[in-house]
Amino acid sequence: MKCNGIKWGSRLLAAGFWLLVWQLAALAIDNHIILVGPWDTVLALGRLIPDWDFWRSIACSFGKITIGFLSAFGAGIALGAIGYCIPPVKELMEPIMALLKAVPVASFVILALIWAGSANLSVLIAFIVVLPMIYINTLAGLESTDIKLLEMARVFRIRIWKKIWYIYIPALLPYLRSGCRIALGMSWKSGVAAEVIGVPDHSIGEKLYMAKIYLNTADVLAWTAVIILVSVLFEKAVLGLLDCLALQGGAYESDGS
Repeated sequence: MKCNGIKWGSRLLAAGFWLLVWQLAALAIDNHIILVGPWDTVLALGRLIPDWDFWRSIACSFGKITIGFLSAFGAGIALGAIGYCIPPVKELMEPIMALLKAVPVASFVILALIWAGSANLSVLIAFIVVLPMIYINTLAGLESTDIKLLEMARVFRIRIWKKIWYIYIPALLPYLRSGCRIALGMSWKSGVAAEVIGVPDHSIGEKLYMAKIYLNTADVLAWTAVIILVSVLFEKAVLGLLDCLALQGGAYESDGS
């Protein structure tokens, strides 16, 4: 408990130090268009919070990026499992996943605007960015499964669902969690970036774009703080669910033994 208190104290001191550096930089520049301080950002956020449109924009962007992430999460696991079971499928998917990893997000955004318009742009971009990360980590996790456990399962003729739950899922979860940590942040970065380019109605990207048009740096930083906060909460929720699944699997395993 004492160690946790020291750890949080160190984090608060580090955060306070960088806030002070930020404030001093804003005072030294003394130009609200180039940079505003943390207090001005807080005031801008306080002005935005009572506005219904603020919450609607967050809800719309959150919903679309979440749909894109969850769709890619499910598709990545499914394709990874199929590729693991059927090697030719893995070879077939290899160039597609390499392409998705290599092509810049801006190129995908422009193509998506041509193909699908701006309304569901963040859904498509989040899907494209997250899919290869989940697919690659799913494959890596399944391929790391202990061969001796699989041989034991075959000898004792363990049912497929028990084999999946007790052998494959414990091997997969650490890789899946690691992939999700990166993919969750990237889904928000790419999704909001796509919204800034496509400027769909009632989105965080639209608000950032309008703040940029009017040279309102305080609003830009306020919306940036909102993106960081929502992204962190979303990451904690998803990783928390994966951790619960891991603990539940461990509990079932100990009960069975």
